[in-house]
Amino acid sequence: MLYEFPMDSQLSKLLEFLRFPSISTDSAYADDVKHCAQWLTRQLQGIGLEAQLHSTPGHPIVTAKNEHKAGRRTVLIYGHYDVQPVDPLSLWTHPPFEPHIENDTIFARGATDNKGQIMAHILGVQEALTRGALPVNLIFLIEGEEECGSTHLEEFLVTHREELRCDIVAVSDTGMVGRGIPTLTYGLRGIAALELKVTGPTTDLHSGIYGGAVANPVTMLTRLLATLHDDSGHVTVEGFYDDVKPIEDWERKAWASLPLHDEELIRLTGAPRLFGEAGYTSFERTWARPTAEINGIGGGYQGLGTKTVLPSEAFAKLTFRLVPDQRSHAVIEKVKTHLQKHVSPAVRLEITGGHNGEPYLTNPHSGFGKAAQLALQKTFGRDVALIREGGSIPIVQNFKNTLGAETLLLGLALPDCRAHAPNENFPIENFRAGIRLNQVLLEELGHVG
Repeated sequence: MLYEFPMDSQLSKLLEFLRFPSISTDSAYADDVKHCAQWLTRQLQGIGLEAQLHSTPGHPIVTAKNEHKAGRRTVLIYGHYDVQPVDPLSLWTHPPFEPHIENDTIFARGATDNKGQIMAHILGVQEALTRGALPVNLIFLIEGEEECGSTHLEEFLVTHREELRCDIVAVSDTGMVGRGIPTLTYGLRGIAALELKVTGPTTDLHSGIYGGAVANPVTMLTRLLATLHDDSGHVTVEGFYDDVKPIEDWERKAWASLPLHDEELIRLTGAPRLFGEAGYTSFERTWARPTAEINGIGGGYQGLGTKTVLPSEAFAKLTFRLVPDQRSHAVIEKVKTHLQKHVSPAVRLEITGGHNGEPYLTNPHSGFGKAAQLALQKTFGRDVALIREGGSIPIVQNFKNTLGAETLLLGLALPDCRAHAPNENFPIENFRAGIRLNQVLLEELGHVG
């Protein structure tokens, strides 16, 4: 059913936030990203925080803080206001920047990733401030480049290290294992990206006249990509698994007890069956094992009908998800060596590096980890699932390296939230829960000795 108006002010604020087409990866939306950052700064100022908009060579960074007092814990809450592109637009049931509410769920680009989750934290702080001072020294750090690799945030952390000093970082940009199941994520995979370009002849050729005498770049590229895996999904790059941290016994037992099973993954994904590296469960493959993925491939004629062309070039975009204790630069060098070894001498291979981020792992049983678990338990009223997650938030490792602070990942996204896909969505109940969670979390973190 459709949501009945009038809406309350909290939900209206989120919908206003979602209307900004703050797509960071496309320069055509640069003004929209900037306007979104300006709006966000005003919202933080409006709830009583000291907020600033910081220019960078890319998109702005927004910070805000309360009055800091000696002897209190300092908590930094991180999020991002930029969103993914919306393509393919034809698959959206409603315009992606005109938020639509149906069955108590918000559909819009950024609803889950990350506008809904970070707005829940902002509104939680607003509610707490109406009752008096916060129990901690608080810092908000909200960037506009997370979806394009947090290009300028690391430099910002270094430059503003002293004013961003904190005891712990809290992030809600991850997921829950199921509806109503509080989830603490204590590990993330890293990422390393590459782009490949294979060229042959200097121009497209007639495939009848030249086919069989000149190598086809599309064929050679697909043959090259096929060398990345064996038939069981194992990555065949030499040395790829050398530094992989083994899965702990307690992790295997904890993950095996979770209520999300393979049948549910098939339902969520629509895949005919699951597939992956032999010898591991689905959770183990996605949370604790590295992967090599082909994210895009192209070359040759793409129009209607047939054009008998032997294309002059082909391309592919690759990403490698990494796990503790792998390092992105070392993996990329191994991959480059593999590709150069296996490419046909009948074509030319050009390899271009992309963004990268290191994997992250922290101890969920530390003092702050236990406080986070207690806050989640109080908010949702049931035991907490302890998981790693397959996605990447590159800046989390930078928080540790630059600020010396660990990160608590308290996700509010459901497995079917469709982040990065058409019809991204966020249940209103999770939005409300996030507002409550913020207040309980700050109380519990303030008590950590």
